[in-house]
Amino acid sequence: MIDYARALHLLLDNLVRLPAETCPLALAPGRVLAGAIHSPIALPSFDHAAMDGYALAAREPLPAGSEHAVRGSQAAGDAARESAGGAWEIMTGARLPDGLDTVVPVERTERLATRADGTPARIRLLDPLATGQNVRRAGSDVAPGTGVLPAGTVVDAAQVMMLAALGVAEVEVVRRPRVAIICTGKELQADPSQPLAPGRIYASNGPYLVAELAAAGAQVLSCDTVDDAADTFAEALQRALDAGAELVISTGAVSMGRHDFVPDSLRRLDAQILFHKVAMRPGRPLLCARLAAGPLILALPGTPMAVAVGLRFFVVPALRAMAGQPAEPMWHAVLDAAQHPRPGLRCFLHATLRQGPDGRLLASVQGLQQPFRIQPFAAADAWVVLGEDAGDCPAGTRVEIVGLRPGLPPRIQPAPPADQAEGVRA
Repeated sequence: MIDYARALHLLLDNLVRLPAETCPLALAPGRVLAGAIHSPIALPSFDHAAMDGYALAAREPLPAGSEHAVRGSQAAGDAARESAGGAWEIMTGARLPDGLDTVVPVERTERLATRADGTPARIRLLDPLATGQNVRRAGSDVAPGTGVLPAGTVVDAAQVMMLAALGVAEVEVVRRPRVAIICTGKELQADPSQPLAPGRIYASNGPYLVAELAAAGAQVLSCDTVDDAADTFAEALQRALDAGAELVISTGAVSMGRHDFVPDSLRRLDAQILFHKVAMRPGRPLLCARLAAGPLILALPGTPMAVAVGLRFFVVPALRAMAGQPAEPMWHAVLDAAQHPRPGLRCFLHATLRQGPDGRLLASVQGLQQPFRIQPFAAADAWVVLGEDAGDCPAGTRVEIVGLRPGLPPRIQPAPPADQAEGVRA
């Protein structure tokens, strides 16, 4: 049995980085950038008006009361024009005519004369006007050549907005990791539309893994459910390899019982066992091996919380490493009640989170932590991580927490309504 840090190090050391592929910008949300992106243009690409008004040349401040002839009008989308001096009526977003550098808001002017077509002919300034007021300068948001997104960034809508503004039509992204799932156990009933047969349970690990892997950006090739026989497991494993799986995740049959055949089956298939049994709770029997064909397999124990921990603390870091992403940032909270973890084991405890009156994040470890229980996990906000040498942790202990969903911060419970909060204080 090895500790968690060593096991994770062995796993990550045996992974291969995924290649890049070109992706249209419209399909990029959720994808990981394979390389840094530098701006091909200035943003804004020209000096333009920040509001409706009049563009002027104000190389020196213009005094209140000064009068100016209006030479023309410039709307958003109009081509560049020579100003020919004077003032120009201008609309928000319109390019400044050449030679003009300042905009006065229309409401800070008085119209003195109007042409026959209704356009202004002459204006007076109501306030002093300083050089450069109300103008958005070219490159003031993004200068040409500036690095705007580093490699490893997960593209979301905000990044799409910026890249679209820069005229980027497609991006280089990391190819999605190809993952296959094999759930073992003759008690598993994979079809929830059928009545539950005697002695069977509905399969939940497979659907959970499919959902979480898809959310983490993986391409799930298959999710097989097989019985407790080495032959059917080997056949499912071969199907996964034939489909091009780069990582195989199995559940169940990995401990020390008479029907826990996975470790011996992998050895008979000439797999290299990297580690088996990790000093953690839940999920201690977890196994990692390199298959003879090259891909890795992570064999997780079959209880639901062991699967959830294996996914969150082994599979997700593996997927991030394959995509060239750094480790996720660590969050912290304080315990609202004492915890007494078993010495020598890294403990992963699902918890709810709320913000205390002093602004600190409070973690409430749920009372029912047995690995077969799903309902408390479904109501949880985060994992509390207690290290192997944490010892007794009184209330107020600062602890590491990890969000339930990959790449997202922990969820925080909403504050109670004011009347309930008053009742608590009372």
